[in-house]
Amino acid sequence: MKPFFSPFLIVDKLIKFLLERTRLARLLPLFCITTHITVAQTQRLTLEDVVSIAQAQSVAAKQAVTTQRTNYWKYRSFLADYKPQLSLDGTLPGFTRSFVEVIQPDGTIAYQPVSLNNSALNLSLSQNIAMTGGSIFIQKEIKRFDNFLENQTLYNGVPFSIGLIQPLFRFNPMRWERRIEPLKYQESNQQLIESREEVSLNATMFYFDLLVAQVNLQIAEKNLMNNDTLYKIARKKLELGRISQNDLLQLELSVLTARKDLASAEQTAEVASLKLKTYIGYRNDSRVELALPNQIIPFTVDIRRAIDEAFANRAASIGFRRRLLEAEREVDKARKENGLNASMQASFGLSNRGARIGDVYVRPQDSEILEVRFSVPIMTWGRAQARTETAKANQQLTQQSVEQDKLTLEQQVFTQVTLLQMLQKQVKLTAEADQIAQNRYQIAQNRFILGDLSVTDLGIATQEKDRARRDAVVALRDYWQAYYTLRLLTLYNFETNQKIQ
Repeated sequence: MKPFFSPFLIVDKLIKFLLERTRLARLLPLFCITTHITVAQTQRLTLEDVVSIAQAQSVAAKQAVTTQRTNYWKYRSFLADYKPQLSLDGTLPGFTRSFVEVIQPDGTIAYQPVSLNNSALNLSLSQNIAMTGGSIFIQKEIKRFDNFLENQTLYNGVPFSIGLIQPLFRFNPMRWERRIEPLKYQESNQQLIESREEVSLNATMFYFDLLVAQVNLQIAEKNLMNNDTLYKIARKKLELGRISQNDLLQLELSVLTARKDLASAEQTAEVASLKLKTYIGYRNDSRVELALPNQIIPFTVDIRRAIDEAFANRAASIGFRRRLLEAEREVDKARKENGLNASMQASFGLSNRGARIGDVYVRPQDSEILEVRFSVPIMTWGRAQARTETAKANQQLTQQSVEQDKLTLEQQVFTQVTLLQMLQKQVKLTAEADQIAQNRYQIAQNRFILGDLSVTDLGIATQEKDRARRDAVVALRDYWQAYYTLRLLTLYNFETNQKIQ
């Protein structure tokens, strides 16, 4: 009987040796990928690291900052328009030497030579009046005329003048700008915060794309190692008649399939790594290895609070008010530009002339200007009414659109809160299922080695193990994407109960 059992002893020793190799492989970190293609230095990054790098270095984050800087200077330009404006304009010199057409007393034309200079300087201080749409100004002007043919010089000037330019019964764009432009600036500030949160969300999506690819690569490597080990064991068992040729071929096919899956997983992981690096602006040439963010802090989100924060913080909520004001402005513009349009210009000052520049300031005389211009449409064939009614219809459409957008935002927040709460439970359940599947596979593998389990049942356990691991990672991906989506929708951090600045 001793010779009969000796082959089995040899097989048992081989099985123990191969199992030791398998156990040593399992001592490697769960998500640390050490493939034969690894050459460059590995850089380990967490989800927080990737989000921070994306917000600091990504092109999208830099574009958001640049856009905000542009909006800031636009708003500064708007504010400057309503402050006093001091300007100096003039013509220096205004020299002309030519022949000009001169009509003679008898009606004939003669071309007379001229050689003259007309120079002027005007210093003015103006101030827009947003309430009325007009402007008030103070100015000082000096002019010089030189006739070089007759050696003559004359001066004309306005030592002081104050005036008013005022539209009458007309559309006042400044009054509307004072109400709309601050909203645009507030909207741009909130848009910057939204853009940063959008960068965080996109970085999270690329992060988990790579993480899923690396997990698939890890699974493919372990499956190839396990299948190769089991195939070698099966060959020894076939020699002893403890396994069929069909089961051996099935295990050999599993090895070939595992090699194919490994090659595909390697290529997918490389593409996902390149996409992540490109988006976050990662300049390091080292290979990126991602850590599994399996530590989540459960917290409760009140739906009503989330909706209120969304309407208080989102740029869209400010945009709702801006859009309604813009529609109201267009109605006001259509009404007032289709009726009586008039403007008044009035000024009072002092003026004088003389052969020397000082003569302008000696006993200057009063100078008054009063001018009213108007335009009244008499026959427009209903054009004025059509424009007004079109503006009213557009205003009504804007109101309806804003109401719909409000409902959509509220629905998005409600859906996201309920989804996040569900995913918190899902993460816990999939993690438990993953652990059970891993333990079940270990038992199935040991039973197969001992000859107590078929190849088909072992394949089922392998598939369930791999599916459970992927489901656990996908659940984490869905949770973190839902988490950052809720932050984007509300611009509020419910973990710390603080507004996102």
